[in-house]
Amino acid sequence: MQNDIQLAQDNTGEVRQVLRTEVLVVGGGPAGAAAGFWLARLGHDVIVIERKKFPREKTCGDGLTPRAVKELGDMGLTDQLSQFHRYEGLRATAHGKALELKWPTHPIYPQYGYVVRRRELDMMVARNAQDAGAKLLEEHEAVAPIIEKDCVRGAMVTNKVDGSTIAIHAQYVIIADGANSRFGRAIGTSREKSWPYGTAIRTYWKSPRHDEPWIESALDVKDRNGKSMPGYGWIFPVGDGTINIGVGLLSTFKNFKDVNTSHLLDSYAHMVADRWEIDPTQPECKATSGKIPMGGSVGPKVGNTHIVIGDAAGSVNPFNGEGIDYAYETAHIAADVLHDALLAKDSEILKRYDQIIEEEYGQYFKVARLFARIIGRPVLMRELSRVGINSRTLMEWVLRIMANLLRPDELGPAEAAYKAAALIVRAMPDA
Repeated sequence: MQNDIQLAQDNTGEVRQVLRTEVLVVGGGPAGAAAGFWLARLGHDVIVIERKKFPREKTCGDGLTPRAVKELGDMGLTDQLSQFHRYEGLRATAHGKALELKWPTHPIYPQYGYVVRRRELDMMVARNAQDAGAKLLEEHEAVAPIIEKDCVRGAMVTNKVDGSTIAIHAQYVIIADGANSRFGRAIGTSREKSWPYGTAIRTYWKSPRHDEPWIESALDVKDRNGKSMPGYGWIFPVGDGTINIGVGLLSTFKNFKDVNTSHLLDSYAHMVADRWEIDPTQPECKATSGKIPMGGSVGPKVGNTHIVIGDAAGSVNPFNGEGIDYAYETAHIAADVLHDALLAKDSEILKRYDQIIEEEYGQYFKVARLFARIIGRPVLMRELSRVGINSRTLMEWVLRIMANLLRPDELGPAEAAYKAAALIVRAMPDA
């Protein structure tokens, strides 16, 4: 079915455009573009609307984990991805020590990742969706949902270039407009405020070490007074002459709202300046920051005719703040569910999305949320990082768990430790 385009008049007499499609995707970031790709690939008529024009900046560490690399490969982007900086694993630092840890082996996921600036990554995935047949409307913003009989049936969309209004009618709508999801809130989603969330800030520096084969994570980030903070610092070599340096902070720290993240980033940049050969006073651009809902904390994720995915659904790993891989994965799941619903002409099938998300991530995110609460206590964080940095074996287990690379085909120490933690949280109130 092709997009049905006709002209209509609103009650002011102004002529506007009306589009009709099978699926409307609100948001063209990682989740939205991936959903658009898979739906188009499955033969469906899909429109993706994106508020900004590609390429555009996003606050992110720019690191792609093996899970994200696998999803990008499934979308046919392996060759394009190989043009960017590949890295082999994680260098963990704490208490003056460092451990270099290769990505663990896994039967499904590769043993490497990439560092790709979001302005390039998101444009690549969005153009890939276009090539598959999705219609992409850049510089268009969904300003209000179209509701018919308690069902979301599209959106009123503003063209940000000329200010005109478009009504896009759809059988189904995917909400993928990111962490603050205005469109999601407009249809009734909300964040579970008692659950942990994070905030992150980052910018770029020139460095001769820009092509190192390791991303780096500091487990002992300190503020200007040398006080331990419940979060982590990162350094991701971009391979283009620059490195991405940032800090992430968890809301489980009791004085979380009093922390000046700009000062924290400045402290961290000074802390690593000599090793990474940077001038901490001369970043390449102004630092940007963002709030990160985590652990599936946003819901409901399914309505009669809509599905919420990616950051808009809080699909971010509380263990490490990683969200791109879960954006791609939830997009893929949502596209498959909508494909079945469209073929069967049965909207009840959308309920499967909730079931699949719970099976895939429910228990894991609950364990991760509990972990986030534990490390919100600086004394515990200090002790855990001290023990971990002195044991390669322990840190290899921790990396496998935190990156969600647990093996389905064998029960090693990491899998056993995770299963034990899962048994504990199962008996606890929700974290």
